[in-house]
Amino acid sequence: MQSDHKNVLVLGTCQMLSGTGRGLFMVTSPVVALLIAPHPALVTLPTGLIVVGAALAAMPTSLFTRRFGRKIGFLCGTVLAAASGISCTSAVLFGNFWLLLLGGFLYGLFSSFSQLYRFAVADAASKEFRPKAISFVLAGGVFAGFAGPNLANWGKGLLASHLFAGAFLFMVGTGLLAAIVLMFLNIPNLTKEQLEGEQRPLLAIVKQPVFIVAAVSATVAQSVMNFLMTATPVAMIAHGGHAFGSVATVISSHSVSMFAPGFFTGSLVKRFGEIPIIMTGLTLQAACIGVALLDIHVFHFWLAMVLLGLGWNFTYTAATSLMTTAYNPAERNKTQGMMNQIIYTVVAIGSLSSGAFIHFLGWNWVNIGAMPMLLLAVLVTLWHAAAKSKAADV
Repeated sequence: MQSDHKNVLVLGTCQMLSGTGRGLFMVTSPVVALLIAPHPALVTLPTGLIVVGAALAAMPTSLFTRRFGRKIGFLCGTVLAAASGISCTSAVLFGNFWLLLLGGFLYGLFSSFSQLYRFAVADAASKEFRPKAISFVLAGGVFAGFAGPNLANWGKGLLASHLFAGAFLFMVGTGLLAAIVLMFLNIPNLTKEQLEGEQRPLLAIVKQPVFIVAAVSATVAQSVMNFLMTATPVAMIAHGGHAFGSVATVISSHSVSMFAPGFFTGSLVKRFGEIPIIMTGLTLQAACIGVALLDIHVFHFWLAMVLLGLGWNFTYTAATSLMTTAYNPAERNKTQGMMNQIIYTVVAIGSLSSGAFIHFLGWNWVNIGAMPMLLLAVLVTLWHAAAKSKAADV
């Protein structure tokens, strides 16, 4: 149990650092892109490329960590995080939009490693502690919710001659600091017996109802979150005329609401089960859309983003916990890789299209466009719950 808690502390800290860099990038890159992008419809492309990078690397990353171990894999990821910060800083210094795109893509490759933090701690934790371990690691993002946007706001003038270059330098620091923290990680590699253990074909694993509902609900929660959050800074500045400080506050509150429930979501999952918590999360995200459609005052953006973050945490934590029941140790890497592959492939499409949505159709249609995804997740989750209840009655 002591080892469980140590791994939670290490990976929770790394989650915090990863979220800090991501939050900083999410706030800063759209504003920088407004200044150097060749077309306004491309301003969300750098943030979209984070998801593209994560999608492309999801399965290779899982297989890499299977071969070389979690610790080596995560350390390689921190190198990519630091390289992303260097590329983004150079983008500002040279006014080069392509370097900003490269920075987003590199951070996406790093994200494919950091997205395995929650699975890594679950694999090493006891069955009783597993939901809480997942939840506590995600809770590491609470500090990131404050740090990322505020570091962006503070660092924007750090290099007076190049606005925002100083902010991106903090991304280099978070990557290097994460590498130091990871030296204390203690997760055993798979044994020879586990590596060579019996494995079902991937199709057989994916066809399981438990995999389907976990993958669909997590994918929708992440997609809706990214789709709306990516467009929010653009909507606030270009449509609402709000100041950058207000944008930083809104995104900061959103980030905190994403991760603060992590201190108790695991306990809720353990008490009520995954399906009720997934449904609660999807309902909160639907409420976010309702608020966002009311008006474009700062308060409405703020409340919508808080509800969006809360909904993401509930659904994503419960879906991750549910997914751990879909595989045996020998199958874990390819199953986790496939889940992340599905999530980030779909999320990439949404992130890349959100800029065009808001430019050509407006903020309201960004929100309306998220509704069908939530409806799909609700229907799939209800289908699984009904099937499970029917099986229990037999």
